[in-house]
Amino acid sequence: MTYEATLSRVETYFDRTATRTWERLTSDAPVSSIRETVRRGRDRMRELMLSRLPRDLAGARVLDAGCGAGQMTAELARRGADVVAADISPSLVGIARRRLDGRHHGRVRFFVGDMLSRELGEFDHVVAMDSLIYYDATDILAALEGLGERTRANIVFSVAPRTPLLVFMWRAGRLFPRSERSPAIVPHSARRLSALLAGRGGISTVGRVTGGFYFSEALEYRA
Repeated sequence: MTYEATLSRVETYFDRTATRTWERLTSDAPVSSIRETVRRGRDRMRELMLSRLPRDLAGARVLDAGCGAGQMTAELARRGADVVAADISPSLVGIARRRLDGRHHGRVRFFVGDMLSRELGEFDHVVAMDSLIYYDATDILAALEGLGERTRANIVFSVAPRTPLLVFMWRAGRLFPRSERSPAIVPHSARRLSALLAGRGGISTVGRVTGGFYFSEALEYRA
């Protein structure tokens, strides 16, 4: 599947099918025990990824690539960053905009569209939490190289780790008749992604968060 086709499926899923689910999941509202494991996992992953950025981001321009409902955006703004919060889903961007503390409005520019768009400009840092998990290795590497040309420091992103369990779940999930309702998450090996770059940049492992129904690995890319 091409990058554009996957992007379209992601937009449809988050903007039409799952908006209310993600609005609830990213709030303090009660959720099922399964979704609670996802909520806790995402909170831990956000903290892990933010650990790779300076605590004081005053004067830094940061891209929140795939900002969703804006939890990462809000934390970046609290640290003093000038944030570009980009997401393909107008509905999720609307939620992020409404939730943002009024004191930080001047630090955040929201953008509805492709998070890889060159019109967004250059950055000191890029964070892409769980927004590249639906793409194959070719698309991820192209995204890293494209963003890397416009990023002065680092890109911190996450992938679904390529473990035996996740590979089995991924392959089995493709057989389910209802699987077309949501984009398929594609597991990746950090070592393989790094090898495929072949001297065009370096990928290092930041850490992995697993628990319940949340599986994600944070990686760091420097061009």
